Amino acid sequence: MPHLLEPFTLRGLTLPHRIVVSPMCQYSCTDGYATDWHLVHLGSRAIGGAALVITEAAAVTADGRISPDDLGIWSDAHVAPLERMVAFLHQHGSAAGIQLAHAGRKASTAVPWRGEGAVPASAGGWQAVGPGVNPFSPTYPVPQALDRAGLAAVVQAFADAAGRSHEAGFDIVEIHAAHGYLLHEFLSPLVNTRTDEYGGSFDNRIRLCLEVIDAVRRVWPEHLPVLLRISATDWTDGGWDIEQSVELSRAAAAHGVDLVDCSSGGAVAARIPAAPGYQVPFAERIRREAGVPTGAVGLITDPRQADAIVRGGQADCVLLARELLRDPYWPMHAAVALGSTASWPVPYLRAAPAGSSARAPFAGDAAT
Repeated sequence: MPHLLEPFTLRGLTLPHRIVVSPMCQYSCTDGYATDWHLVHLGSRAIGGAALVITEAAAVTADGRISPDDLGIWSDAHVAPLERMVAFLHQHGSAAGIQLAHAGRKASTAVPWRGEGAVPASAGGWQAVGPGVNPFSPTYPVPQALDRAGLAAVVQAFADAAGRSHEAGFDIVEIHAAHGYLLHEFLSPLVNTRTDEYGGSFDNRIRLCLEVIDAVRRVWPEHLPVLLRISATDWTDGGWDIEQSVELSRAAAAHGVDLVDCSSGGAVAARIPAAPGYQVPFAERIRREAGVPTGAVGLITDPRQADAIVRGGQADCVLLARELLRDPYWPMHAAVALGSTASWPVPYLRAAPAGSSARAPFAGDAAT
């Protein structure tokens, strides 16, 4: 069997293989509520055979949204539409994950296809917050620096969101500490210029991230995994880098993180040398030096490329984004390309290659 298609166990959860849908913002909500768009968008990736489907960034507070159109989980009222979506993912063979996020100083900004920059209050915008008062760029909101009470409220918001995620039936939560959003802003010395216990030294800069992990882990069931997405480098001299990422990953694992999802960039404007598999070396180094499972993401498009990443011990799973937008059935096609067989939804079996099997509902967590 190709290594990409081998089962993968984290705590009490076993995924049928190692192809994961990476979080992708859809900017298709009103007041944070998941809609039929999310059901169809994420549900089609489950029908396509993904082992784990992770939602887009779900804001843990209303002011933690990237845009007014982002998904949210800051209210108990957000649970019901998410629960419906999770049930559909399970029914069609996929585990369900949710990414918990706070946009920090990148909040209250326009959706990508409507331009760039701050959304004014008159158009539904709000006050952004961050480690300090410097905006991401001249067109972005000027943030308000979080005080200790504000930081404590953020930590509690992540915990509350994790509790709601469990109520909705999710199997995995992923804490978003990448791409220049709030937790990454505290990690990066290019953004975090604080002089209190949350700024300056490495230990101070990772403090908020670890507090969030601890708070989530306290309410999230012991038998279910917690993932952490990081930007392994800022791609800028003097910024957050792979050495610090290794140390953070080691600390995060000690605090209960089960897999580090290795992305990069976003804290400051930078030239990123994007190429096929360009972030895989980060996942490989963190896996080797921090001793924690990792996920590789970024321009992974070919089944043989993905299989080689897992087979070579560079990462434990691969997360695909744009490739799964282009082809929601990529996992099934990948199995055939790698000389194996795939499970298919029963209504689609008439189109399946010889030897394909009927897909059963997801049963990776027997103790939810």
